[in-house]
Amino acid sequence: MSTDPGETPPLADWLAARSDEELGELLRLRPDLSVPPPATFDILAVRAEQRASVLRAVEDLDTPTLTVLELLLFEQGDTAAVPRKRLDALVNKQATKKAVDAALATLRSLALVRGTTDLRTVSAARDALPWRVGRFVTADRGLTEESVAAALEQIDDRRRELLTTLSRSSNLGRTRDAAPGTPSDRPVQQLLAAGLLGRVDHETVELPQQVSQVLRGEPVSDPTRLTPPPAEREIQNPRDVDAAAAGEALELLRLCENVLAALGSTPAPALKAGGLGVRELRRIAKTCDLDETQAAFLVELLAAAGLLASGAPDPSPPSDTDDHWAPTSAADAWLASPPAVRWAALAGAWLDLPRLPWSVGMRDANDKPIAALSDEARSVAAPRDRRVVLGVLADLDAGVTVARDDVVRIATWRRPRLAGRLTRHAVSRYLDEAGGLGILGRGAVSTPGRALLADTDRDAAAAAMADALPDPIDHVLVQADLTVVAPGPLTPELAHTMATVADIESAGAATMYRVDENTLRRALDSGMSAAQLHGFFGARSRTPVPQALTYLIDDVARRHGRLRVGIASSFVRCEDPALLAEVLASPAAEALALRALAPTVAVSQAPLGDVLEALRSGGFAPAGEDSSGTIVDLRPRGARVPVRRNRSAYRTPVVPTADQRGRLVAEMRAGTKAATARRTEGVRADGTRASGAATISLLQRAAIARAAVTIGYVDAAGVSSQRVVAPVSVGGGRLDAWDEDAGTMRQFTLHRITSVDLVDR
Repeated sequence: MSTDPGETPPLADWLAARSDEELGELLRLRPDLSVPPPATFDILAVRAEQRASVLRAVEDLDTPTLTVLELLLFEQGDTAAVPRKRLDALVNKQATKKAVDAALATLRSLALVRGTTDLRTVSAARDALPWRVGRFVTADRGLTEESVAAALEQIDDRRRELLTTLSRSSNLGRTRDAAPGTPSDRPVQQLLAAGLLGRVDHETVELPQQVSQVLRGEPVSDPTRLTPPPAEREIQNPRDVDAAAAGEALELLRLCENVLAALGSTPAPALKAGGLGVRELRRIAKTCDLDETQAAFLVELLAAAGLLASGAPDPSPPSDTDDHWAPTSAADAWLASPPAVRWAALAGAWLDLPRLPWSVGMRDANDKPIAALSDEARSVAAPRDRRVVLGVLADLDAGVTVARDDVVRIATWRRPRLAGRLTRHAVSRYLDEAGGLGILGRGAVSTPGRALLADTDRDAAAAAMADALPDPIDHVLVQADLTVVAPGPLTPELAHTMATVADIESAGAATMYRVDENTLRRALDSGMSAAQLHGFFGARSRTPVPQALTYLIDDVARRHGRLRVGIASSFVRCEDPALLAEVLASPAAEALALRALAPTVAVSQAPLGDVLEALRSGGFAPAGEDSSGTIVDLRPRGARVPVRRNRSAYRTPVVPTADQRGRLVAEMRAGTKAATARRTEGVRADGTRASGAATISLLQRAAIARAAVTIGYVDAAGVSSQRVVAPVSVGGGRLDAWDEDAGTMRQFTLHRITSVDLVDR
């Protein structure tokens, strides 16, 4: 480890004195400093002090670390050194020495603070604080939620409106009434006396954070607290948590299947500006028995997972709109996957979703409702905020949870710069969505949720959910009222058959199905016979099959398929001439242009699907058949659109690898050495033949004299650097030289050398 002298050197010198390990850690924590690769420590220092880079560096700092930075700035640490003893005096035992040491170590690792006994901050640090410099020193520590509420009860609407205005802005206001000696009947003076405002100077007042939080309906917290906020913990059995999460996951999968089926059957026209219109969202909600909030969440989730997209569906719907929202071709593979795999795809997509599904329906900046799947619902900060919120719960033991207001307090204490976004409303919506996904169960992080948040591969999360899901069962309970109860998740084969022969009435831990004429006709249309239906219910039901169901199957089957529709374009055949005559006399026959070829056969130029639909609409029960006369399932799969690459996917900053960081540090040390070496003679290459000859001549002289030179070099990637090398040979368009810093021979292409300087040693 490197050591710091008592005085604080310039940032570039301080960086150069850091160890390779410390510099590598800096580049890991602040990867933006390495793009493009800095040639010297002077360049690195300039970048490290740039405002944009400093703002990124402090984003993940907690309250005590930012408070230490604030106290250094309070003592003008950005312009002069601050003794460590002075910092400890300002902390005033609000934190332990160990905690202050840890905060300083973090700030040093980020190159935001340098020094040990005397401390300096980077110049842009003042802009990085989410609060006023000096707040910690001047804050009123006696303010509580109760005292603030009591004081607010004593003021009139005019004064309350003044405070509310400040709470919606920066909490700072300028007024001449802040000066001492101002008449006490002025509103500002009365608010100062009540402790609802604080005086910053003669013309500036500040709304205390606790007052602002009460006015905005946010959980109240002490802004000067340097230890984590207390929270009462609720302990549950982790198995119960996982069971609840598994139940939510199964319900989520069912709802997603319903939405995909609804949009596959009737794709929704896309808005011209992008997104899904309110009318279409309501249609989806009604079709799938959802409220609009649920429907918005599900379409956003399916789009994030690549299962829903806008485009030209196949087959094309009867609409003038070019683009429609419909399932993608990837939806079929997803539907065929095991439940745990399907869950992991959805949960992972939500975690990285740079959008706010819960903002759908809210008003945008132009006071217009935000449409689902529109650009207005986009938020690049959402993935980061979700991880911060869920991280509060994930850091607790398995089965442990805390109240939502405590989640807000802890999250904003950990990331105070995000406090403006991590409001009570936003945190509650994130937790609601996580609960509906099965990442949470009974308010605590489930085992699958922990695997997902660990940022390991999705397979680990899927495996954890597979363990949490109850074992699928292979039976149902048929009841006398023609309902069928599935007392748990069904095997994929049984679930598929049940979806064919019955409709879901209610879902949950147990699923209730309803069998009626329409569902049995659907099963017969799919190719099942009456005997197969009897056999299915008899084999799969743990309860006796009621006579009512047996009679219903026989009755529907007797009427089903007496009409057969095939391809002529289409033909209709029937063993009963009277029934075919009835068909030919119906309005459906006229619409289809049906004509009889024989007493039991008629033909039409309409497509087979249209003939089936028209006859069914006319009250008949036809069945589709193939060329051999076998009944086939002619139900449409549903519309599909091509899969599109998700251009809005969340991407974390690219961090250089350990090897890359090591090379960057070595390059900076070599470049700094070359830049500071004493030079006695030099050549600047300008691309001319004369300068090229001069470069070669100087390099050859250096090789003969065994003298060191500093060369400027541009590599194939266009990155320039400087190095001190000892030329060995020059020829064939290249320079062979000994690199002292790397301790190895290196080759340089001559036309890439931009300058050569002899080094006087």
